[in-house]
Amino acid sequence: MRSFWATLTRFDRSQLAPVMAARNALGVAVCLFAGLILHNPAGGVMAATGALDTAFSDGSDPYIHRARRMLSAAFFVSLAVFAGRLCGHNHALTIALEFICAFIAGLLVALGSPADIGTITLVTLIVFSATPAASFGKALTSGALALAGGILQTLFSLALWPVHRYAPESRALALLYDEMARNAESATPATEAPPATDTILAARSALAALDANRSVEAERYLALFGQAERIRLTLLTLGRLHVRIGREPATGAETDTLARAFHLTARILKSIAGSLAAGAKGNPHADCIAELRNLAEVLREPSASESPAVAAMRGDARWQLDSLTGQLASALELAAHASITGMREFELHEAAQPWGLRLAGVLAVLRANLTPQSAAFRHAVRLAICVAIADTLTRSLGWQRSYWAAMTVVIILKPDFTTTFSRGVLRLAGTFAGLALATALFHALSPLTGVQAVLLTTFMFLMRWVGPANYGVMVTAITALVVLLFALSGVPPNQVIAWRAFNTVAGGMIALIAYRLWPTWERTLVPEALARMFDAYRAYFQSVRDGYVEADPLRSEFLARLDEARQAGRLARTNLEASIARLRSEPGFPAERLTALNTILANAHRLIHAMMALEAGLFNSQPVPARPAFRTFANSVDATIYFLAAYLRGTPVRAGDLPDLREQHRTLRHSGDPRAERYQLVNVETDRVTNSLNTLSLEIIHWVSSNEN
Repeated sequence: MRSFWATLTRFDRSQLAPVMAARNALGVAVCLFAGLILHNPAGGVMAATGALDTAFSDGSDPYIHRARRMLSAAFFVSLAVFAGRLCGHNHALTIALEFICAFIAGLLVALGSPADIGTITLVTLIVFSATPAASFGKALTSGALALAGGILQTLFSLALWPVHRYAPESRALALLYDEMARNAESATPATEAPPATDTILAARSALAALDANRSVEAERYLALFGQAERIRLTLLTLGRLHVRIGREPATGAETDTLARAFHLTARILKSIAGSLAAGAKGNPHADCIAELRNLAEVLREPSASESPAVAAMRGDARWQLDSLTGQLASALELAAHASITGMREFELHEAAQPWGLRLAGVLAVLRANLTPQSAAFRHAVRLAICVAIADTLTRSLGWQRSYWAAMTVVIILKPDFTTTFSRGVLRLAGTFAGLALATALFHALSPLTGVQAVLLTTFMFLMRWVGPANYGVMVTAITALVVLLFALSGVPPNQVIAWRAFNTVAGGMIALIAYRLWPTWERTLVPEALARMFDAYRAYFQSVRDGYVEADPLRSEFLARLDEARQAGRLARTNLEASIARLRSEPGFPAERLTALNTILANAHRLIHAMMALEAGLFNSQPVPARPAFRTFANSVDATIYFLAAYLRGTPVRAGDLPDLREQHRTLRHSGDPRAERYQLVNVETDRVTNSLNTLSLEIIHWVSSNEN
């Protein structure tokens, strides 16, 4: 109970966004005062509604992403205004539209931020379906004004915010990679703390805010941090081996080899740091990666005169150097895609893929979630039914301002238990506070229309500035704002305050009772959701593997099985993402374990992206016979994923129980004709699979063991 109340009273200062609040308030103010100047306050209110609703889709991400999202929001809000005004008099049709819109809005939680667009569209439809019926022409005009307000809000957002969203995160990672580059050039005595300790802690702190961000860009930064941690530990191990080998007689060649490896590593790390600091695509350092692989081959060559101890250290150093090479190649790729140029190249590459092979394709994700096994689907059904019940009940009873009940259901009902109940309490308290505040101001000041517009702009600023830090403040501000919007439309607040409060209670009770009948604590479900994702990825990889080893992989039966496996993997991934999002708001779950879980998810995304690239290679490369080494490697990947899923379900597994994927990948890389296009593609993508699975193995074993402790 204490943690629940802590959730209610939490004030997250990191969410304060005064600049964004100012531009959002400016967008609403321009619409309102334009209506007053043109002697059309109703039109100004309609445009301000579009600006207000579109503002909820504003953010601080790169321009192109923000523009697409906000313009989409403006379009769907204007469509909701048009439909609500045109069909509001037909109760049966309105409730049917609300049911469909609520289902879509609920399903959109599988996509992350687009769910906000669905919610705002649904609320807009509910509100405007309660307004007096309008002719087709008037409804179309209202929709056009709302669209104009949304476009204006988008223009303000694009004009008043810098391009690069992740400057602090890039800077922290650049400092980390730069310090690791310096440490690679110099040995750290065993009596000193591990290198880059302070810098890695600072980077972890800077990246903490990305845990709630499910964008591809945020995942790249989290994955870059994960690779930095692995590189740091590998360098520490190699440094100790370098010192130990140097103490043995006649080991000058080995120490020179490792010294050269450290020098090449420092060059690569320095380049990554520069790329992150400048936000530009850096040198891929293909020559350095190739030389590091050759150095590992040098360490593989046996020496007849060396002692067993030196041979063991040489083998360990070779294994560490192989791992380091894979980690550096992965970090180079991530840093390149984290730049603006790299992001554009990635988007072009994704757009060139068939829609079913896009990692975050909207239609593909929604299609995968159209099943009762999907958490998003269950939320969509629950939301649609509750909205329909609330609107049907209040309309049939003849209550005034009945739209407040359905609107309250939409705002309160969320996919997770904690957010639903904490928002329920804050929604009720905030609504009463907002109603009382706006009504008191209106009654005490009897403001002119211009003063009402100023008050409305002030509440808009407060809602977008302080609202994200505490939901109660958000509800208070938005309730007062809506009251003032209706006041500008000619509805005095003191005449409807009681009905609004009454409908708010009714809607809140419907939402809370519905969720009380179907509660879920996510902390008990996340391990199984993660295991199911690995099960699905394993089945998908088996299908891709069969495509490379079978004689006729592109027959219709195989393609259908491949598509089914891909859809199952996408469903499992979105279920896990939704589960982690719900877990994030549950009280009492350690923040460090949540951060570790997000890192696991980011690396799992890299794994599936490599698998999907292998699938694309089936269609984009000339078939050649499968190498025996590929069969061996693919079977080991299959076994590794199986063991990870089993470990998440409680089966004891140690890191030593897993196959040596790095060694098997080396064998694969040196087999077959290196000039064959398909072999080249497989070598590159299986290297990414190896790196991702090796990282995931360590992270999952640590995550599960920390849970047991």
